[in-house]
Amino acid sequence: MHFGGHVKEEWKNGRLEISYEGGEAYEAVPYDMMISGADSDAVSQLRLWKARPVTKFNMGLFSQGQYTRAMEETNNADIITKVLYPSDNHTEGKLLRLTQQYFLVSASCQSIIRDHMAVYGNLDNLPEKASIHINDTHPALCIPELMRILIDDYFFSWDKAWDIVTRTVSYTNHTVMPEALETWNEDLFALRLPRIHMIVKEINERFSREAWNFYPGNWDRISALSIIAYGQVRMANLSVIGSHKVNGVSKLHSDILTDTVFRDFYRMYPDRFTNVTNGIAHRRWLVYSNPNLAALLDECIGEGYRHEPERLGEFLKFQDDTAVLERLAAIKRENKERFAAHLAKKTGTVLDTSSIFDVQIKRLHEYKRQLLNALNIIGLYLDLKENPNLDIHPQTFIFGAKAAPGYAMAKRIIKLICMLAKDIEQHPKIAEKLRVVFLEDYNVSTAELLIPSAEISEQISMAGKEASGTGCMKLMINGALTIGTLDGANVEMQAATGAENMFIFGLTAAEVSELWGMGYNSALYYAQNERLARIVNYLNVGFAGENFSDIATYLLAGPGIADPYLCLADFESYRGAHVAALEAYRDPTRWNRMSLANIAGAGFFAADRSINDYARDIWGLSRLPREKK
Repeated sequence: MHFGGHVKEEWKNGRLEISYEGGEAYEAVPYDMMISGADSDAVSQLRLWKARPVTKFNMGLFSQGQYTRAMEETNNADIITKVLYPSDNHTEGKLLRLTQQYFLVSASCQSIIRDHMAVYGNLDNLPEKASIHINDTHPALCIPELMRILIDDYFFSWDKAWDIVTRTVSYTNHTVMPEALETWNEDLFALRLPRIHMIVKEINERFSREAWNFYPGNWDRISALSIIAYGQVRMANLSVIGSHKVNGVSKLHSDILTDTVFRDFYRMYPDRFTNVTNGIAHRRWLVYSNPNLAALLDECIGEGYRHEPERLGEFLKFQDDTAVLERLAAIKRENKERFAAHLAKKTGTVLDTSSIFDVQIKRLHEYKRQLLNALNIIGLYLDLKENPNLDIHPQTFIFGAKAAPGYAMAKRIIKLICMLAKDIEQHPKIAEKLRVVFLEDYNVSTAELLIPSAEISEQISMAGKEASGTGCMKLMINGALTIGTLDGANVEMQAATGAENMFIFGLTAAEVSELWGMGYNSALYYAQNERLARIVNYLNVGFAGENFSDIATYLLAGPGIADPYLCLADFESYRGAHVAALEAYRDPTRWNRMSLANIAGAGFFAADRSINDYARDIWGLSRLPREKK
């Protein structure tokens, strides 16, 4: 694949031939991992790529002592595939991200085309034999890259190539957050990917003519729909225009896409939009990660749920079986002890396993509102500072998260949680009833121990922002009870398990929009809620010697919009949900019955159903019958 330089166009024998002058060229070397299916003879190939220079190592320069110049091309190649998703809050990071995205997309597309040609000998039937799915906008360059391959290498006409591409490619949107709806500076894009820029410009011009016919005279709307406008290349628009299907990942999210983000595209292409609610690998997150619960399910309903997860619903008939409820409670205790032992061994932190394990495992982002959770914890901390003998059940709040290195506010929220935890540890009497743990290097191996131990699942994003999430499903299938907003998959989880088995709080997506329309003033909530004001004021005092007045200012004055994710607006309702959860926890039978209902209702959220939806509605694949062993 080629980067930079100049594109030379030359007509020969009635064909446009493309060559490159200057710039850099790299090869992609495949590294394959074989992934076996559960209880199956099928093996899938996960292909990874490593970059290397096309030119040979310059021994002459090396022999002359010019070691750096001799190694330059090798080093540049290594950088491409060294660290995925580098920080992009500077030009170098943006350039590397763009280089990575094109490198990986081009390598994969060339590999797909090569394998297809080896079997079929032509590309006319590519849409019938291959599906290329864009998972968010990061691989969106596959659309112009496929066009490049078909036009430049196989000499297809534009219209024929575009028909093949759009019938092959589909797009899943995973978030409405602006940073995920990628845009690139057009000058940077053209400099790094000159041929791809030419193709994207042509796609944009042809689409703009189509949009003009649909929205005649409406320049503002056509500009908003364009791939290239105001010096920016918009990858989400490219993804929609170049795909035959576009889906969100929960019903609410898909509705938001067609009502707001992609509303005008939806009017043009109503048959293109659909929904596929996310799913989880339940054989990993239940059967493997929670073997004791799996054994209980095997006893109660048989092993059929392992391959037919909808059969988990049969577990509901045991909701009044005292022996089963007691077993469920014992399994949760064992899982808490297992996670506590792991944490003690890894970090030296010793947890009280009789306390409630309240877990928020989310990417650290303002809209996911770890800050709202922290504000509530600060309130509990201040209550206990005032009266260490307060009669409350011990609570352990556990956070697991990662954030982009350049995300300044995320770093401040992490620092707040860690300093709050440190301050609590300095007060042994308070630590008997309140603990906070921020897990270092949070990863899948840790999650496999943590999730089965969780009792409360924090799913508290501002309504309208969380596309779906899957942590909520992993926690649900392991019997944790959700404290959450009506956002993302929480809406469908509530329908599956019953409103009485979750703790829903806060503004709905419609109410959020209405509040913004009226003009949100966070200071009003601060002024009207004495407890909330005390918490926000204490940020100016800080924890463990660290002052957090910047976060207090962020909540009350900005910069920009104060409290942009409505932590203060939802605070009192959120606190009420916690009070209700603690009240339910005082009644073990009720709590365990609710936990069982969540497990029984989780079958819909298995990836088996999700992948079947994709295969049937988007990829056009039929399912092979399962062979009897």
